[in-house]
Amino acid sequence: MTKVDFYLLTSHQPQASKRFACKLTEKAYRLGHQIYIQTENQAQAQEMDELLWTFRQGSFVPHALINSEEADESPVLIGYEREPEGKLELLINLCAEVPAFFSRFQRVAEIIGQDENHRHAGRQRYRYYRDHGCLLETHELNF
Repeated sequence: MTKVDFYLLTSHQPQASKRFACKLTEKAYRLGHQIYIQTENQAQAQEMDELLWTFRQGSFVPHALINSEEADESPVLIGYEREPEGKLELLINLCAEVPAFFSRFQRVAEIIGQDENHRHAGRQRYRYYRDHGCLLETHELNF
């Protein structure tokens, strides 16, 4: 059964959700997990690719875009539009909708910013996961 963690951020900064996704990715990577970051589109995937290199000085999170040559060797993949291959444990969803393949992951992280559109979409995803029998947990964070 998939466990879904909803992270409710209090920050109004426009990049807060993406920066928190980087922090969460770094933590999961250090714990030895295989991670997939699902983005809305190619532009957001490339933005996350760049942000993972620069979000915090001294941080190192080896990652690759799903369609790159390095994807087979990377513990962190970033993609959009298609289901990733391989054994991955954590899905960090940055999309407004639930990915159809979410149930193949042990854990899913949903990051909800302060924007009302994000909150509304987050509530819809919460109901979807609840209706599909997932274990749900909510975390309110000062981030």
